[in-house]
Amino acid sequence: MNAVAVTATRWSQGWELTLEGDEDPATQVRTLDKARQQVIDYLDTVDPDVDHADWTITVVPADEAVAQQVHAVREGTLAAARAQDAAARSTRDLVATLDREGYKSADIAGLLGVSRARVSQLLTESRSA
Repeated sequence: MNAVAVTATRWSQGWELTLEGDEDPATQVRTLDKARQQVIDYLDTVDPDVDHADWTITVVPADEAVAQQVHAVREGTLAAARAQDAAARSTRDLVATLDREGYKSADIAGLLGVSRARVSQLLTESRSA
């Protein structure tokens, strides 16, 4: 998978986008929510033989203090998602273990603070995994 980091610098009409390793801006965009697609369009123009649609485009502001905050927030969000995935796996594993040990669905639901329907879903998920 290919990736490119892009530095966004404010200017009077929006943002100038400079690709990592370049000194001059490659393109501009009015708002940063459009930056990813603008960079893909630029890359497609420069290298039309490559499909850039699935590339990872990471846009960071030129302001270093803000860039560090953005990085910290992104990392925190990723860490939270990983923790949630791990918790979900642990929950499915525990539900399956308790079921094998003869606990009733209502008892498992009571222990975990979820509904019986959720226990049923978790058992179905653990059996198909």
